[in-house]
Amino acid sequence: MAREELTRLTGNGNGTCGEDDCPNVYRTASGSIVVQGDVSGAFTLPQGEGLVEIPESVLREAVRALGW
Repeated sequence: MAREELTRLTGNGNGTCGEDDCPNVYRTASGSIVVQGDVSGAFTLPQGEGLVEIPESVLREAVRALGW
């Protein structure tokens, strides 16, 4: 899936990661959520899964954007 196919819920592109503006939250066309952030090693995940860490403020911004 290309980034262009996702709806950005957070960030304005002026963040500390340049144009990638991480951390960030996106919504897919099917309604699922994709999170971009720093890789976390909090615990070992099953193969094929990933774990990222994002600030609470980014998650709150995404929730507001979704109207939840």
